[in-house]
Amino acid sequence: MKQTLFTLSTAVLLWSCAAKDEKKDVLYPESASTEKKSPEEFGKELFESTGNCFACHQPDQKIIGPSIEQIARIYKDQNGDMVSFLKGNEKPLVDPDQFSVMQTNFAITKKMSDEELKALEAYIYSHLK
Repeated sequence: MKQTLFTLSTAVLLWSCAAKDEKKDVLYPESASTEKKSPEEFGKELFESTGNCFACHQPDQKIIGPSIEQIARIYKDQNGDMVSFLKGNEKPLVDPDQFSVMQTNFAITKKMSDEELKALEAYIYSHLK
């Protein structure tokens, strides 16, 4: 009985470790489920989790960084390239005085795929009224 229990426990342990190893290649596991979500939904998920954007940006009020609504309005009005900015390739259009704070987050956004960055952009633009 003890031998069977030990064998079963070992098998479960090996299976769970193997399952984790398979997921190591995926930087942002949420991206695997994008087919089921709209870009706005996927962007919201990234904004609130992987991107940690919500720590500084709220929908309609400035906390540390500008509000999501303000970002969307300025990028739309100035025909800005939000994806390029998040890649670190563009100068800030919104609140340049806070740029040094935002630069610390480029370590996260530069690792995101174009699909993920476009989803973030879609989520931000969804706040336009």
